[in-house]
Amino acid sequence: MVVCVLICAMAVLLFRWVNPPLTYYMAREWARLGEIEQVWVPIEAMSPYLPRSAAAAEDANFCRHPGFDVEGIRAAFADRSRLRGGSTISQQVAKNVFLWPGRTWLRKGLEAGFAVLIELFWPKRRIMEVYLNVAEMGEGVFGVQAAAERYWGIDAAVLGPQRSGRLMAVLPSPKRRSPVSGSGWINTRGRAIERGAETIRQDGRADCFS
Repeated sequence: MVVCVLICAMAVLLFRWVNPPLTYYMAREWARLGEIEQVWVPIEAMSPYLPRSAAAAEDANFCRHPGFDVEGIRAAFADRSRLRGGSTISQQVAKNVFLWPGRTWLRKGLEAGFAVLIELFWPKRRIMEVYLNVAEMGEGVFGVQAAAERYWGIDAAVLGPQRSGRLMAVLPSPKRRSPVSGSGWINTRGRAIERGAETIRQDGRADCFS
């Protein structure tokens, strides 16, 4: 047990500086589709609207919590009949980089353990950077650079607030949604994320990755 924990801790520490290679889920999608799209970019090379939009869409208190949504955890234990959502960005990075998709209690327990290590060893800015490079943004599309190229033919560095908001609006169902679909839901959700991103910029909740 101790050896396993040490190995996991060393892997997490390594990825503080080394970009994660192909993840389990990426490899599975590659095998299924024949190819995937991903282009790693440092957070400095992304539009500042992207991390703010990601936080607004998925985890508005990202800068203020230690990796867990306490209210979400309480709700999950209160409703044992099913596993609820509410995963923080740190938990999603743990799942995307180190684990596999699934909603079992075992997977959620491992996710929590990795999230603790990630918060311990990585600065918040690195957590956000990894998240924005490995999150699925469409069928076979991973990360904001590949998504920007796929949907608009441009770099992630030049995405404005509207496009950033609509891109994050595809989460958590990127296979069923598209930021360029023109659907009323995407437009409405995108505008809400855009407003939320500006709010967290103004009130300081984006300071840890800005």
